[in-house]
Amino acid sequence: MHKAHIIHENREWSAPLLEALETLGVPHEEWFLDEGSLDLSKAPPPGIFYNRMSASSHTRDHRYAPEYAAAVIAWLECHGRRVLNPGRALQLEVSKVAQYAALEAQGILTPRTIAVVGKSGLSKAAAEMGAPFITKHNRAGKGLGVRLFQSVDELEQYVASDSFEVPIDGITLIQQYIAAPEPFITRCEFVGQEFVYAVRVDTSDGFLLCPADECQDEDATVCPATSAAKFEIIEDFDDPIIEDYRRMLIANDIHVAGIENIISADGKRYTYDINTNTNYNPRAEHRAGKFGMRAIAQLLQSDLAATAK
Repeated sequence: MHKAHIIHENREWSAPLLEALETLGVPHEEWFLDEGSLDLSKAPPPGIFYNRMSASSHTRDHRYAPEYAAAVIAWLECHGRRVLNPGRALQLEVSKVAQYAALEAQGILTPRTIAVVGKSGLSKAAAEMGAPFITKHNRAGKGLGVRLFQSVDELEQYVASDSFEVPIDGITLIQQYIAAPEPFITRCEFVGQEFVYAVRVDTSDGFLLCPADECQDEDATVCPATSAAKFEIIEDFDDPIIEDYRRMLIANDIHVAGIENIISADGKRYTYDINTNTNYNPRAEHRAGKFGMRAIAQLLQSDLAATAK
């Protein structure tokens, strides 16, 4: 039987998609890739496959889930199976360096960034960048490692302290700080490489910008009463960046993504994150009457029907 197979490692994040698939009557199966084995001598089952693997899997004790997913996706692609968000999407999900290279290749402006492996080169990179600057993890998600520094001395004190967060892949990014006139960023959501909507995200409470309710519950600085207003879908968002993002997604064979940008005080739009495992804020969606997971379920439904012919 042809099914839509959902590759993931987070049941809370995938539950809204599974519910949408149930509502549409789309036959589906979860592929929870945490640990396991893969027999390369066997062929994959028929159907289509949607990759929702997350860069932050290690924060849920799923340290090697992305590596496992990469092996499975390579096996699927070898057998000619249809994979939405295939190997290239996973590569970008787990590496901001790869993201920035993909964006810049399409002429999309990104913040100046220096990638540093290990601790010893951080001070030199920060001095070269100039204050203020931020740090972030190359393989991140959920705002991992994002901190604002006003001086190199401040960074050195942090690196020498017990609170220093060691990136899971060993790569820390020193990045240009974009001073926005207002505390918000814009996240553009795409499904099937088509624009769905843009959402304004309030950054007053920090850098945990995952829209899923589960993420908001994890953030002690945001209570349930205020978190709903943190995400507001922008009506009639129309900007040339939409077509730039579509071109980048097509060039990199990415089908579903949320792409984040910020506008500086001098009016430049900087793009700094591609989320190929994108989530949606249900309260913001209900207020606007637009639903990302429903759009993904409809995409899988149409793709599955085309593959089954």
